[in-house]
Amino acid sequence: MNDLQEKYTWETNLLYPSPKSARLDEDFSIALEQIQRFRNNYFGKVSLLDGAQLSKAITELEAIYNHNIKPESYTYLIFAADSNDVLNQKLSQRGIELANKAEQELLFFELEINELNDEIFQSLVQSEQLQQYKHYLQGLRKFKPHLLSEREERLLKQKRLTGIEAFTRFFDELTSSFSFRMEIDGAEKEVTGEELLGLLHHGDAAVREKAFTVFLTRFQEESITYSTIINTVALDHQQERLLRNYNFPMEPTHLANELTNDSVTSLMKTTEMNYPLAREYFLLKARILGIPRLKNTDIYAPIGKTDKQYTFSQAREMVLESYSRFNPNYREIIEGFFTNKRIDAFPRQGKSGGAFCMGISPLLPPYVLMNFTGNLRDVATLAHELGHGLHYVLAQNKSMLNYHPPLPLAETASVFGEMLLNRFLLEREPDPAAKISLLCAQIEDIIATTFRQNVLTRFEERIHNGREQGLLSSAEICDIWWQENAKLYGDTVDMIEPYRWGWSYISHFIHSRFYCYSYTFAELLVLALFQKYLNSEKTFVPIFTEILESAGSLSPAETVGSAGINLEDCEFWQEGYDLLRGMITELQHLL
Repeated sequence: MNDLQEKYTWETNLLYPSPKSARLDEDFSIALEQIQRFRNNYFGKVSLLDGAQLSKAITELEAIYNHNIKPESYTYLIFAADSNDVLNQKLSQRGIELANKAEQELLFFELEINELNDEIFQSLVQSEQLQQYKHYLQGLRKFKPHLLSEREERLLKQKRLTGIEAFTRFFDELTSSFSFRMEIDGAEKEVTGEELLGLLHHGDAAVREKAFTVFLTRFQEESITYSTIINTVALDHQQERLLRNYNFPMEPTHLANELTNDSVTSLMKTTEMNYPLAREYFLLKARILGIPRLKNTDIYAPIGKTDKQYTFSQAREMVLESYSRFNPNYREIIEGFFTNKRIDAFPRQGKSGGAFCMGISPLLPPYVLMNFTGNLRDVATLAHELGHGLHYVLAQNKSMLNYHPPLPLAETASVFGEMLLNRFLLEREPDPAAKISLLCAQIEDIIATTFRQNVLTRFEERIHNGREQGLLSSAEICDIWWQENAKLYGDTVDMIEPYRWGWSYISHFIHSRFYCYSYTFAELLVLALFQKYLNSEKTFVPIFTEILESAGSLSPAETVGSAGINLEDCEFWQEGYDLLRGMITELQHLL
């Protein structure tokens, strides 16, 4: 590890001095004691509590969550930073088992709340003592028709450790263990998967195709493993769905996201109606590159100056300036990630791929992981993840149960941050050719965050529906992937043959059911919000900050309803694509 990499490797000692810390071991023990004490105090007694007593119990529950999340998050972070380390592996598993134990022992509380009859429940929810927990309680109530007995719920959670969570962990460990060899600039080098994916932005088409081929071929070599994992995930979801009487695979996700099926259906149908917009851009991109037709390895090909490499210091300043121009108060919050060493920036063997921001609790600082290789896309990723970080910091005015925003709103600040970065870059760039490059990058980002995420969601939906009919072979999974991507690309993009395995490395399919439509939701919501910002910059800033500060205290519909937005209205979602249409038209004029 060189000096620069060491400078931008996070310091988790803000949580614990080291993985061998006695305090870490002690916190694991305290967590188990607190869980047992809470169960002893309240098991079988929730129906006897009045408003003040229930409020006190929920406050105690929050305290347990606040305590437990620290060792759980710490052990996840050190595992993400180096999954090859044996101690990290053991501690990560210990954190997973603590979380599972807590779920088993504490789930009685939510079950007993849902066993209250409607009249008593409504009386409690309306009581003055429980106002800060009103949204939390109403959220629990939505799951009432799908809950099982406490014994059944405990058994399900207990078996997850050796079931779906074991497969998820196996996926992570296997994927992060891969290394790749590829000839770059005349010399064969050993690189990480993230570095290979970074080469999709390389100026040479042959290098782009070779890099993606090398990457995907490695996953194809593990075809039995990855097809088994995704089949198991789908089968596990199917069995639990049937046990809980959900009507279709996405219904549990909709409830957790606090969205109606109509709003998600409207979102996805509107997106598919606008696939021709993406194809129109792909034809323009081929024209710009001077080739008759794109391959899918050409979609992110650099144009003119977009092949420029950025140092991490340059990326840092660009992102800080982008946020600061929107709201100077944001700069100090975001700068804290750098000064307090809460960013792990560069790829290395054993480190998790991709990028994430972990918001831990209202009492602890969030952390960012990414794999910076120096291209413009990485700068945008930095802006994206720090948007999450900003959101988590601004949400720290809320208590633990209202801290994490519902998933569709969780992407609001991150996507908005990317828009701010793009605007900053376009405004300061005097060269028309460079403006074309930047506008292309922005359009490609919107396509990736809306259309591609919709493709991913449709693929996942078909996998879950297909698995209900029986085991899916590797070839069948690859065919479904190919077909859903073909609906987007049409006759404007040729997919390289190894792309049949493009589904195998996408962790969202394994970690969280139907996560991907949240990106489409957030992108289109942000496009609408950004248009409001352009129309009234001064008055919009406090509105946006208020949205972020609301965290998980409101549903998505309630949060955006004050801005006159109806999530079930196709016309609202179309507004985002109309803005994309304007960008493509602007690009045509520049060309």
